[in-house]
Amino acid sequence: MIYLDNAATTSVKPEVFEAMKPYFLENYANPSSVYSFAQKSAKAVEDARTQIADLLHAKTGEIYFTAGGSESDNWAIKAIADLRKEKGKHIITSRIEHHAVLHTCEYLEKQGYEVTYLDVDENGLVEIEKLKAAIRPDTILISIMFANNEIGTIQPINEIGKIAKEHNIVFHTDAVQAFGHVPIDVETMNIDVLSASGHKFHGPKGVGFMYLRKNIRIQPLVHGGAQERGKRAGTINVPGIVGMGKAAELAGQNMEERIKYETELRDYLIQKIKDTIPYLKLNGDEKKRLPNNVNFSFRFVEGESLLLMLERAGICGSSGSACTSGSLDPSHVLLAIGLPHEIAHGSLRLTLSEETKKEELDYVVDNLKEIIEKLRGMSPLYEDFLKGERENV
Repeated sequence: MIYLDNAATTSVKPEVFEAMKPYFLENYANPSSVYSFAQKSAKAVEDARTQIADLLHAKTGEIYFTAGGSESDNWAIKAIADLRKEKGKHIITSRIEHHAVLHTCEYLEKQGYEVTYLDVDENGLVEIEKLKAAIRPDTILISIMFANNEIGTIQPINEIGKIAKEHNIVFHTDAVQAFGHVPIDVETMNIDVLSASGHKFHGPKGVGFMYLRKNIRIQPLVHGGAQERGKRAGTINVPGIVGMGKAAELAGQNMEERIKYETELRDYLIQKIKDTIPYLKLNGDEKKRLPNNVNFSFRFVEGESLLLMLERAGICGSSGSACTSGSLDPSHVLLAIGLPHEIAHGSLRLTLSEETKKEELDYVVDNLKEIIEKLRGMSPLYEDFLKGERENV
């Protein structure tokens, strides 16, 4: 099997698994308890908090543990909206956000908030001038993702953070795809709130975190006990948090080399597909994109059939976000960058990791070429297109 769906989830690194094991089998105490046995668990949780904060250049007390990225997005946006509702009820986001952000904003619209959904350019980039023009006196929150989960485009976060700070607007970024993969400095980037998820950077599933700048006071997400400094009640997932902390530490140790390796592989795969298969479009910005992301739309091909045939060849890919893979509708991200429905339906996302080998990519392209030729051979639209091409020669 060749696994090229690392944007959907990643494998747990062996070192991460080993770090978690004692907190299932030996140090299993509830960290909220007062006896010394429990304090081993409590210390492990705080160590993980520090590991994550260090990778963000944040303070340890600014990290709150959650069950994942979607929870972190929901908590961040709803809490900031509630916190600043006396100042205003206007929120700015983009049309290519993850549904955890878009659906939360839609919920808030039903509660009387007003949301501006910014268009993006053909590469998926938010245009700074349009962002500036959207700001109003009652704007309380800007929520723009760090990097897109489907097309890999990295947004101009530094500029967005600077604008938000100048206007005294809270800036939230969904960094689920970016944290652990590219450098993030919440101080220099003026990020006030950030969401991330452990399983996207070789940690376990079911655990994530929210970074919240120290001077922002929000209401609890869950009422009950005093966990997470009174902001999120419930017994803490010690093994998951320990694993996520270890994954963050490992991600920081070799980030520069990993980015270089994955970028070289990414660019190799993009060029090889372009050289091998005609009538396609690279989705997302060619350079301002995640090091491991490749996303193409192939004309006269249906994405679901393409994925099934790749799977038979032992290749795991995606046609978009894992959260919407069961949907027959085309990706909202691809539509937002201007692709027509029929081309958006033929998209393929391949996301690499540091474990991906160049020879695996050669095998992928060979099979991809063969599969697309078969699928196009069954398409009357492709036949008509070729007929028109011949007549125009």
